[in-house]
Amino acid sequence: MDHENSVERLKAQVLQAALPHVAFDGWSEATLQAAMSDSGAAPVLARALFPRGGIDLAAAYHRSGDAAMATALALRDLGALRFRDRVALAIRLRLELADKEAVQRGSSLFALPAHAAEGATLIWGTADAIWTALGDTSCDLNWYSKRASLSAVYGASVLYWLGDQSDGHSATWEFVDRRIENVMQFEKLKAGLQKNPAVQALMKGPMKILERISAPKDTNDLPGKMKG
Repeated sequence: MDHENSVERLKAQVLQAALPHVAFDGWSEATLQAAMSDSGAAPVLARALFPRGGIDLAAAYHRSGDAAMATALALRDLGALRFRDRVALAIRLRLELADKEAVQRGSSLFALPAHAAEGATLIWGTADAIWTALGDTSCDLNWYSKRASLSAVYGASVLYWLGDQSDGHSATWEFVDRRIENVMQFEKLKAGLQKNPAVQALMKGPMKILERISAPKDTNDLPGKMKG
């Protein structure tokens, strides 16, 4: 465990040293080289932590934001909030804890065809982090539909936030509320359909296979498995 902690500390140290350079060099090899120098990390160790250079730095920064959001959300009293407001708060915390320039550079990097799939995976990871932090216990098809919906909301919110010049990003928070309202309307529609006799008949017949879909055991088990 001590070794694991020391590795995580070194990773955080290099990542922190990289941030001042991202505005000038983006998430690049040059940024990693500067971070290794500024942090005093042994090049061989830093290279082992970020073997692909800038792309690994950018991915690590994104995941560190997910972790920071989960920590901040755990400190909040959510008892009086409607569930949609809890989701909105999680998205707001995730964005407020991020550096806009670093996110902008990361968005540009993950928009490239070579890295688009990884960018989508990271957004999915954020949606999963939010649902997990909010205590989601779904373990069937709903596990996927919830994260797919929230991934779309979060991805759109990031793009809106990057261009938002309103005071305190108030326009972004209003945008988030509207997108979440759209998702809640869809969830209501889905719940209504599930009570429909025709849909129930389908679920007992040709669509019964959907019942065999389960949530992955961990983040490396996507896209899930079929129950035996």
